[in-house]
Amino acid sequence: MHGGVRVVPVVPAGWTGRWWGVLRLALVLLWLLAAAVSWWTAPRKQSYEQARADVTAGHVTAYQWGDSWATGGSPRPWFGASGLRASSTLGPLFAWRTPEGRVYWTDTDSFDQATTTGAVDPGNYSGPGAVGIAQDLRAGGLEQRAGEVRPLGVAVTGIGLVVAAVFLGVVVAGPAPVLGTRWFWFWLASTAPYGLGMLFWLSRDHPWSRPVVPAAMLGDRERRDRGILGLGLGILATILISLLLLTLHEALGDRWVPLPDA
Repeated sequence: MHGGVRVVPVVPAGWTGRWWGVLRLALVLLWLLAAAVSWWTAPRKQSYEQARADVTAGHVTAYQWGDSWATGGSPRPWFGASGLRASSTLGPLFAWRTPEGRVYWTDTDSFDQATTTGAVDPGNYSGPGAVGIAQDLRAGGLEQRAGEVRPLGVAVTGIGLVVAAVFLGVVVAGPAPVLGTRWFWFWLASTAPYGLGMLFWLSRDHPWSRPVVPAAMLGDRERRDRGILGLGLGILATILISLLLLTLHEALGDRWVPLPDA
């Protein structure tokens, strides 16, 4: 206060624009990080012989038994880990992590013969193939390495939650979107797989900035994209991306397009 006059600091408008630009870039970089880690650690199918070879060579830092994949290869709205569901017996699926952080799995039912050494109780396993790997694990002193084969899955899920929370916070409490309603962006980002709806939101609606509004929309905000359209586009994107992933998986294999339940 100077002579009864309040002094208010003035922040250059350009600074605000730069900070919003940094936040948009941070969201994209977080998405890229989650996508890269998720792809690198995604379970890839290997042969039963390769599984036993890795176990025998001690090339296993962690392993899990299960009978089905919790999420499988279907697209998800945000990044998440594909985990194994286990029943009363161990197997038939065997997943293991290698020192470089890659995760592989095999179906031990593809091998129906194994020489029983008495090192393990066959009644605890789903079949001869699982017994064979279990015996190799005990012989190599690797039994204590049972545990989560995707330790970075929690980090990937956490990144997805952070990005989703920022998106929802801005859509719900931020400036009104220009090219689509709040419900349009909510449903699109909630249903389109792998956070692609959020990327589309960043590129099309330009949040936290002043996007260029088509002349036809000036003074007519009711012509913005509506919620039902966002839901429909999200469902359509899920179907198309599922078909694309299946096609690429068939053409390129698990190395480039891993699908755990394929």
